[in-house]
Amino acid sequence: MSTWDNAITGTPGTGAVNSHSFGGAVSFFRTPFGRDLTGIDVAVMGIPLDIAVTNRSGARLGPRAIRNASMSLAWERPWPWKTDPLQALKVVDYGDCENKSGGGLTSVKHIEGWVDQILDAGAAALLLGGDHFISYPSLRAHFKKHGKISLIHFDAHTDTWPSSGEGINHGTMFYQAAKEGIVDPATSIQIGIRTTNDDTLGYEIASATDVHEQSIAATVKRVRERVGNNPVYITFDIDCLDPAFAPGTGTPVPGGLSSFQALSIIRGLVGINLIGMDVVEVAPAYDHAEMTALAGAQIAIELLALYAECRAAHAL
Repeated sequence: MSTWDNAITGTPGTGAVNSHSFGGAVSFFRTPFGRDLTGIDVAVMGIPLDIAVTNRSGARLGPRAIRNASMSLAWERPWPWKTDPLQALKVVDYGDCENKSGGGLTSVKHIEGWVDQILDAGAAALLLGGDHFISYPSLRAHFKKHGKISLIHFDAHTDTWPSSGEGINHGTMFYQAAKEGIVDPATSIQIGIRTTNDDTLGYEIASATDVHEQSIAATVKRVRERVGNNPVYITFDIDCLDPAFAPGTGTPVPGGLSSFQALSIIRGLVGINLIGMDVVEVAPAYDHAEMTALAGAQIAIELLALYAECRAAHAL
C-alpha cells in the first residue's frame, strides 16, 4: 500500500505532479505543505479575510477554492511556458495566515507580520485572498525589503478612493499605499478598469476598453514602459475578468477582460523586476462550476511561472 501524497511527503523543486485530481490532501498545485522556509524560493499563503468588502462577502473561502481548483491543473507545467515553475523554483504551500486572537486578521500589522516571516526568510510570497484589502499589509512588508514599489494592478476598480487609518477597506488601500509612499503611482498601472473614479492619484489607467480595442502586444508594451526596472508587485483582483469568465466574486462588473487577454498580458511581462504577487477576491459562493476558482488557480500558477522567468533573467 502506497503512503505517497506530494502535499505531505513531496520535495519542493521536483516539478509538476501527475497524480489523481480528485483525492489526496488539497494543497496549492500539490506542492508540499511547510513552514520551514530554509532554501525555499516561494511560499504560497492564503489569507482568508473578507470583512473589508463593500459589497458581497465570501472571499474568505477563496484560498481553499483556489487550492481545490488547482488540483486538476497540477499534472503538468502550465502551457505555453517552457519552464516548469515548480521545478525551477522550490515552492511550498505555507498554509493560511491564522487568526490567533479575536479580530487578528483585521489588523494590518497582523497580516504584515505573516508576510514579513516569508520575506525575512529570503523567500518570495504568492498570496491567495481573501478580499483585496490584503494587498495593503503585503505591500507594507515588501516596501520594508525593497523600497518604493511599482504596482501592476489588474481590476475592475481603481481601489483608490480616499481613506485614512482604520478606515481602509478593499476599495481604498491603493490610495493609502500611494499617500504613504509605499507605491509610486508614476510608475504603476491599473489594467481592466471599468468603474468611475475621477482622481487617479497619478496611476496610469489601461481601461478594459483600452485592452479590448488595442492589441495584447500594445498593452504589454505600455505596462513594461510604465514599470521599467523598478521593483514590481502584481496584484490580480479576479473581478478584472468579465463575469462571464469569473462570476464568483464580490463586486462583479460587466465588460471586463477575458481570461485569454489577462493571461496573455501576464505572459508578456517576462523580464520585469517582479518581487511579489497576489490573487484576490475569489468568492466561491457565487461561482458556477468552479469557473472563478479555476481562473484564479491558473492566474496564480502563471504568476509563479512569470516569477521564475523574471528571477532567472535578473540573475544573469
